[in-house]
Amino acid sequence: MTCDNGFEGSSRRSFIAGTGSILGAVALGGLGSAAARASTSITDAAVIPALVIGTGYGGSVAALRLAQAGVDVHMVEMGMAWDTPGADGKIFANTTTPDQRSFWLRTKTKQPLSNFLGFPIDKAIPRYTGVLDAEEFAGITVYQGRGVGGGSLVNGGMAVTPKREYFGGVLPTVNPDEMYNTYYPRANAELGASLIRSAWFESTEAYQYARVGRKHAQRSNFPYVFVPTVYDWNYMEREAAGTVPKSALVGEILYGNNYGKKSLQKTYLAKVRATGRVTISPLHRVVSVTPASGGGYTVFIEQLNTNGDPIATKQITAAKVFFAAGSVGTSKLLVKLKATGALPNLNGEVGKGWGDNGNVMCGRANHMWDPTGKLQSSIPTLGIDNWAAGGAFAEVAPLPTGIETYASFYLSITRTPNRAQFSWNAAAGKVDLNWQTAWKEVSINAAKSIFDKINAKEGTIYRTDLFGVYKIWGDHLTYHPLGGAILNKATDNYGRLHGYPGLYVIDGSLIPGSTVVNPFVTITALAERNIEKIIATDL
Repeated sequence: MTCDNGFEGSSRRSFIAGTGSILGAVALGGLGSAAARASTSITDAAVIPALVIGTGYGGSVAALRLAQAGVDVHMVEMGMAWDTPGADGKIFANTTTPDQRSFWLRTKTKQPLSNFLGFPIDKAIPRYTGVLDAEEFAGITVYQGRGVGGGSLVNGGMAVTPKREYFGGVLPTVNPDEMYNTYYPRANAELGASLIRSAWFESTEAYQYARVGRKHAQRSNFPYVFVPTVYDWNYMEREAAGTVPKSALVGEILYGNNYGKKSLQKTYLAKVRATGRVTISPLHRVVSVTPASGGGYTVFIEQLNTNGDPIATKQITAAKVFFAAGSVGTSKLLVKLKATGALPNLNGEVGKGWGDNGNVMCGRANHMWDPTGKLQSSIPTLGIDNWAAGGAFAEVAPLPTGIETYASFYLSITRTPNRAQFSWNAAAGKVDLNWQTAWKEVSINAAKSIFDKINAKEGTIYRTDLFGVYKIWGDHLTYHPLGGAILNKATDNYGRLHGYPGLYVIDGSLIPGSTVVNPFVTITALAERNIEKIIATDL
């Protein structure tokens, strides 16, 4: 393959002519040293071969493979870089003591577990560009990572590949052979997925909660599975031995993990920076993309301060643009661009097919003889797999409160047919989502196929104090937004947006609403598949 930095033939010549030969030559010829690129924000009027909007799983894959193919890339990220310690010496806040670092532009936390032992636990915090966004739509709150590394900063790290027999329902237009033979193995290797050491799992105090969850699943004849994660298990064992600073074993997860988790910053993005071909601009938000008169696309960007206020506007030109702002971010942007006339030729599938991966949470109150432990590792590693019989896969999740709760807690991923649509609300100047909370009943019923049976067998009851007052189900949220720019509908079968050559979607918005399990490995593997094809044929 001959790479020409994202341009070829007469289109490349006309692009440079239309945007200034000096700027074009600088963009095509390189931007200096890798260190300089890593620390330099994108400049107004820049001309670049490839712009990647977002630094999560899909965007990181795209940037790495483009750079390795010889293309200069710029990544823009709405959130912060998360590379500078705060006053406490830590980059991220602890789960039990959230401060301004915890939430994206809120003055009060909005924790997934809003109550504990009958009391509300949300607290006032200074408004700041924190790491976790609780974005509220009608009927649902969508939790998303904000920062360089996207969702990898705040997820539980469960690196689950769906069973092959379910794949046809996840991505029906994708060849499963290539995914399971090539792209899933590639994604898992790059992400650093691995299993907990069995002997340590059986003996450590930190996973007593998971062993209790396994015991209850076994006694009700539910299959349980150990799942890989992207945590450094050697580091966690050293945490337990007291030889390194604690991370998972002091509950770090919801607002970032300071040491042991292999977020994208330590995997794909470390390799991205090492190429010397990629610049990353944190606190930059793309507000519009429209065809440029000389070829390529004009992209309008706002630079933000840590209050979330725009402090500068920039207009750049890119030959190719990769939308990787996450399912919600990409979908909202594309819907806005179509409705407002910036990209009017996007097809009618844009904004459709959005789902919550069937997320629903619950807790069970165990007997006094089944303590789950004061010390609970924040990294789940065990799941109850009742997908075939009941349409639910349930993580045995931690409640790292530092006290004995005698509670088992679960995040379920369930089979649900419900899909929502994003639409442009011209009067309000924003994008709406038509999700209905009532749609969660399907997910609740699927989760009950597991937990009603366990409660009956164990003589236990559901906790009613975690999501409000006398409320059993956490049915108001999702951690796993998927869809909104569905593969082979809003795009072709490799993420090329219909109507606009050089525009691509390469994130979770391509996946129609469900991955059966935690989605980030599938998002990564699909991005690996798509970018390989795009580089081979479009560059």
